Amino acid sequence: MLTAIVDYEAGNLHSAEKAFQRMASETGAGEVIVTDKAEVVAKADRIVLPGDGAFPACMEELKGHKGIFDAMVEAVTVKGRPFLGICVGMQLMATRGLEYRETAGLDWIAGEVDRIRPEDPSLKVPHMGWNDLRIRSAHPVFEGIGSGDHAYFVHSYQVRTSDPADTLADVDYGGPVTAIIGRDTMIGTQFHPEKSHATGLRLIANFLTWTP
Repeated sequence: MLTAIVDYEAGNLHSAEKAFQRMASETGAGEVIVTDKAEVVAKADRIVLPGDGAFPACMEELKGHKGIFDAMVEAVTVKGRPFLGICVGMQLMATRGLEYRETAGLDWIAGEVDRIRPEDPSLKVPHMGWNDLRIRSAHPVFEGIGSGDHAYFVHSYQVRTSDPADTLADVDYGGPVTAIIGRDTMIGTQFHPEKSHATGLRLIANFLTWTP
């Protein structure tokens, strides 16, 4: 089994690589590699798409790596390989992003990425630090994870799904803020699982052993 963490020059991959390799070793889930090679993404059994920075820049970088982009799209949408988007990697799953300018996303999960607007004016944006998950729908990747478990966030924008069923978990930050989205063989976390201690490591382990 091979899990490919996609390197398209839009994320700090070191901590993610270490966390996924650790959990792959503990669960017997095979090899985890960071790769910028289309042929590796094409043959991977699972694909992880991280992302740091602004939505338009990340989308531009991803599409600019055409071989990786095409291989990832085919693997996920045609071959049904399990996929995990992290932070902006999750946001790219949406139909469009509204950060700085309207930018088309992957449109794997209908919705848009818009700025967080807390109802409490004392709450600052970005939403940064630890927050408690509120699980909205059961999912195999949530095994051993429940509402009230902590995850680590750093973001100013959130995915608003067109279908509420695609929002699997949220947090409260002056109103609901999307934490996890998913459907079919795809899932995305707004928080960084590699920085979310026990909760994040459990989610990573569950993803690495998930067989949709």
